[in-house]
Amino acid sequence: MTMKQWEKKVLQRPGAPERVAEIEDELRLATGLIALREQAGLSQRELAKRIGISQPRVAAIEQSRNVTIDVLNQYVNALGGKLEVAVVKGHHKTPLFGVKASVKAASKRSPQIPAAAKRRTVAR
Repeated sequence: MTMKQWEKKVLQRPGAPERVAEIEDELRLATGLIALREQAGLSQRELAKRIGISQPRVAAIEQSRNVTIDVLNQYVNALGGKLEVAVVKGHHKTPLFGVKASVKAASKRSPQIPAAAKRRTVAR
């Protein structure tokens, strides 16, 4: 069996295309976070110190494991950025919220942000 035949067979299994798409999203998130940190000239240890977490937790975030919007917000804030969340449908983009300090603080200022949005897991 060639690699192409094996790949075709695997992708024909129920749920396989969806799982492949999930993995691609996880990889996109992971490479994006790592690129942002490296552009800022920070090591995982330095970023961990800024956020107030351990270096292994930064590694786990960068591997897209257990990443919530709140965690992404902390990560991005520590790099000097601002996390924005939007829904894209076709060519239409609807911003849900832009976060300056933290999702918790934003939710206090903007009651339209549901509490569930803070807990929603991204890319997994």
